[in-house]
Amino acid sequence: MTQHTASNPTAARSRSSSWAEGGTVFAGILMMIGGVLGILNGIAGIATDDVYQAIGSYVYEFSLTTWGWIHLVLGALVAVTGWGVLKGMDWARGVGIGLAALYMIEYFMFLPYAPVWSLISIAIAGFVIWALATGDRTARTV
Repeated sequence: MTQHTASNPTAARSRSSSWAEGGTVFAGILMMIGGVLGILNGIAGIATDDVYQAIGSYVYEFSLTTWGWIHLVLGALVAVTGWGVLKGMDWARGVGIGLAALYMIEYFMFLPYAPVWSLISIAIAGFVIWALATGDRTARTV
């Protein structure tokens, strides 16, 4: 006689563990992709000041060269931490949550220059924080 998942707590835990592990892997991949895009975004901002056009005035107004360096440094840190998440490194979860929070703040402040991409980046960072905070800590993924 086969038992259903509702009456079998081990099967339910296993399925929830699979979702948590999958979310953690996806968060690591998103961090690596977002980090590389941040690096490219930073290089573009450093290379030339007319890559982005500001929409009106904004309280958090920096030169585009400054934004380029911010994107470059934070992008590199996020990409390396994403690799650490994929490798299952213990330090990567906490650092990843902290960097994803900084990533959210960065793109909130960058809203006037790239509003659509900034909103997408903020949502992705929110998912990364959730996945790293709730994921299975014992999973070694890649």
